[in-house]
Amino acid sequence: MTLEVQVKAFTEIEAAHYIGMSRSFLAQARMEGNRVNRTPAPPFIKIGRSVRYLRADLDTWLDNFMKLEHIGQAC
Repeated sequence: MTLEVQVKAFTEIEAAHYIGMSRSFLAQARMEGNRVNRTPAPPFIKIGRSVRYLRADLDTWLDNFMKLEHIGQAC
């Protein structure tokens, strides 16, 4: 019998893979915060010196982006 563990907190590499963005995007967004005309940073937590991203926060962050049917909607 095997146990399936549901991961709640991701490392930076795991979070980047989960949201389909680069690790450098996450690092830069963390350092600079939210800037005008830039994709906002997803929330993160610090555990000592470690950075972690909660799955629920990443899901909410992704859900907050406008869903488009065609590129003309983005204007």
